[in-house]
Order: sequence, then structure tokens, then C-alpha cells
Amino acid sequence: MTVTASPPRAQAQRMPEATSPGLRRRSRNPGASPWWALVFIGPTALGIAVFYLWPTVRTLIISFTKSGPFGGAEWVGIENYARLFQDPELIGALRNTALYTVIALIGIPLAVGIAALLNTAGLKGRSAYRTLYFIPVVTMPAAIALVWRMIYNGDYGVLNAALGTVGVEGRSWLTDPNTALVAIAVVGIWAGLGTNIVIFLAGLQGIPDTIMEAADLDGAGPVRKFFSITIPLLSPSIFFVSVISVIGALQVFDLIYMMLGRSNPAMPNTRTVVYLFYEAGFLDNDRGYAAAVAFLLLVIILLLTVVQFRLQKKWVHYE
Repeated sequence: MTVTASPPRAQAQRMPEATSPGLRRRSRNPGASPWWALVFIGPTALGIAVFYLWPTVRTLIISFTKSGPFGGAEWVGIENYARLFQDPELIGALRNTALYTVIALIGIPLAVGIAALLNTAGLKGRSAYRTLYFIPVVTMPAAIALVWRMIYNGDYGVLNAALGTVGVEGRSWLTDPNTALVAIAVVGIWAGLGTNIVIFLAGLQGIPDTIMEAADLDGAGPVRKFFSITIPLLSPSIFFVSVISVIGALQVFDLIYMMLGRSNPAMPNTRTVVYLFYEAGFLDNDRGYAAAVAFLLLVIILLLTVVQFRLQKKWVHYE
């Protein structure tokens, strides 16, 4: 029996072509390219660079200069920082800012309690309550300041009138150095309460019902469930709100600017770091010193945020 070998050309046609792993991967992902990542990330990265990173770098550069009366700048090194740390108004501004921040944090447990009440099953008018609490968030700060100035007015204010009905003598809340900062902090808590409540409501609704049902079977009461189950499971939301609340409180300016005036006798006891920046940069036209104040505030915010992120490992519980 004679066996004939197939022609070499026919064998080559029947055998699959050998391809390298790299060519095989490219054939599986014909459109894969690192440039596509830049297409999607580019607009966001460009916005961050233009509106955040470059202003930060520019502010740092300006803080080492001194502006002339007709424009221009002269490099003065660390002179602005040396002057800043010797400025007695800085100590007062830091103290007022810290006090305002501590008072503003009282709004967090208040928002947690209100959110827990609004999350109660069978509560009537829940949507109406949420709307009422969120209205200050979408209200212009100028309108809020105007209304609360009328409430705090020492002559015809609603607050003093209400206190007079129960035999308590009112006072000039916004001109008294002992009460002005606290009064403004109360307005800040009220204005930001809606945002915090919405965040906490979202966190409460994310808690599984099975955990609460298991606690009911174990005989846990409402108070025990709130402190042993709700608060630990809500701790990620509490941590997030605490971070944004501290950052926002350290940057307070609009309420102080609109509720008080430069001639207000309580201004030394309410001037914050941002208000000090405003006075130096926009009233005194000392841009270098104002930039030094702004960069100092940036460093303080960064340090406090880092501390918060370090401490959250000890009390924040993630599922």
C-alpha cells in the first residue's frame, strides 16, 4: 500500500497560524487604549488643576510677596508669616474660630436625634417635616442673615418678645461680646441641619431590618437599640458629617459678615480667620498678608482632617 504525503502548501493551510500572546490580547480588545482613560478623566483632572491646585500654588507664591499700592509685587520671603504669628488679632481669630467650630458640632447629635424620629415607622407627615428642615439649606445666606438679625434685635426682636412673656429680660444678642458668637453659631447650626438630617436618614434606611428584629427578640428596648445598634451602624455617616462640618465651620464668614458690621462692638469677639483674611485682602489691600492667612487656614484644615481620619479607626464601624 502506497502512502502519499500531502503537499506542504495544503498542510500549511490546515494548520492554525501561531500568534504571540501580545497579538492575541490585542485581538480580544481591539479598542483598548490608555488614551481612553485620559478622555474620561481629563475634564475632571483639568477642572481640579485649574480651580483647586493652581489657586493653591498661586496663593502660596503670593504669601511670600508684598503688593504695591499701584499693583505689582515684591518678594519678601517669610516676612508675612513672621508678621502673622506676631499679630495679636490672629490669636483672637483662632480662638473665635475654634469656639464656633465646637458649638457647630452640637448640630451633629441634634441632627441624629431628629433623623431617628423622622425615620420612625408610621410617622405622619414625614415628607412635610423633611421639607421644612431642608428649606434653610436652599435659602440664600443673605435672607437667613436678614431674618435672624430681626429675631435677635434688642429693641423689637421676636426672641426678646418671647422671653419677655415668661419674665426673662432680653438683651442685644448681636452687639453683646458675650453672646454674639454663640448667637451666630446657633444660626449656622439651624442653616445646616437639613443637610445633616438627609445624610443621616440615608444611613438609617441602610440599616438592615433583620438586625432590629433580632434585637427585639432579645428584648432590647428603643434606647438600647439606639445606642447599641443604630449609633454604631450609623458611625460612617456621623464621621462624614463631622468632617464636612468641621471644614465648613472653620471657613465661616458669610453669617458674620452679614449679621454684624465693622463698627459692631462685638466684632473682636466674633472675628474669625476667614474674616481676618477678608480684612487684609479686600479692605487693607494687603494681598501677601491675606494669602498667608489663607494658607495658614489651609494647613489647619488639612491637619484636623488627617487627625479625624486617624481617629475614625477607633470608633467608626464599617460592615
